Amino acid sequence: MSETATRPRKRTPAAKAPKPQIRILFRKAIAMGPGKAALLEAIDRTGSISGAARDLEMSYRRAWLLVDTMNQCFKQPLVSTETGGQKGGGAHVTEFGQEVLRRYLAMEAKAAASVEGEMAQFVKLMSKTAVA
Repeated sequence: MSETATRPRKRTPAAKAPKPQIRILFRKAIAMGPGKAALLEAIDRTGSISGAARDLEMSYRRAWLLVDTMNQCFKQPLVSTETGGQKGGGAHVTEFGQEVLRRYLAMEAKAAASVEGEMAQFVKLMSKTAVA
């Protein structure tokens, strides 16, 4: 497991607090965003796309499509897969994928820090009732 890997994300009140998020668009696709970053972290942690999908409570198909989109948007694959075998294959985040994830998380942290004051004021304008 790499330095970027974290524990599975649980839905906690802090996780529900409004926060700015960055999405990197490439043509008509979202090349990287918070969900794809979480997926990369989960693949790194579990060693498989199916394990990552289970951790993130999404279908394997959805996870695979997100991986495919990421791999197509960048110069090199972010995730490499191995097929079958005695252990049933698996997946891992490539070194290039680790760099992309590290840079994305750094940009996200810098963006959040840069609007911290404005965000606090913005949140005061928001409704206290949850919207699904």
